[in-house]
Amino acid sequence: MNKISCVIITLNEEDNIRKCLQSVSWCDEIVLVDSGSTDNTIEIAKGFGAKIFTKELNGFGEQKRYAVSLASNDWVFSIDADEVVTDDLRESIIKRLNSSEALPAGFSVHRRLCFLEREFKYGKEGNEFLVRLFNRQRGNFTSAKVHEGVELSEEPVKLEGVLLHNSYKTLHQYFQKFNNYTTRAANELYEKGKKKNVVLVYLLFPVYFLKNYFINRNFLNGIQGLVWAFFSSCYPLVKYAKLQDLRWKAKISSLK
Repeated sequence: MNKISCVIITLNEEDNIRKCLQSVSWCDEIVLVDSGSTDNTIEIAKGFGAKIFTKELNGFGEQKRYAVSLASNDWVFSIDADEVVTDDLRESIIKRLNSSEALPAGFSVHRRLCFLEREFKYGKEGNEFLVRLFNRQRGNFTSAKVHEGVELSEEPVKLEGVLLHNSYKTLHQYFQKFNNYTTRAANELYEKGKKKNVVLVYLLFPVYFLKNYFINRNFLNGIQGLVWAFFSSCYPLVKYAKLQDLRWKAKISSLK
């Protein structure tokens, strides 16, 4: 069987990392790159025999590329600290990599959001397919600071089974990540010189909500689906408001 290196990046993930590591304990190696945790993340990871490295987080893409470079094996399985591999997905990975058939450059996995203790079985967030298992000789993460992804030399093949995304157990936790992601996204847009009419973005809020709630079928995910659709629709508003704030600050600074 082809050996697998699991790579994970972390920052203060003591509430999630144990379940995550338990779900990938079958991998031949676990590489964890931490960006300065002050909780028990590192101690928990040591208990699972993970190889631990530290690096300042300058962007999610760069951080994951660094983690991939530290892997001992060419087949890399990337998982976030708030994700859990189900038994079906584990068996699917082992079966495909142990097959005598020619292997593709990578595989995509079915990721399903768990929000406020509800597993989303409908809509976009319940049926995402993301490349997470790949041969690093034939693909790697992009260098995007947020919303990074894996680029392959060919189309990925879908795996059976589900990857559970347990990212938001409370609204407090949600808004911590919401603030972090919108800030990073605004900074990236600013560095690229992007501009956007903030008023137009705000006027489009009803369109964003209708898309997230009805077109993306979050109305089938109960009250959690309604809350998710509303907050997701606020994301571009906050992101571009922060971008405008950066531009204002830069203009004021240039006038001094």
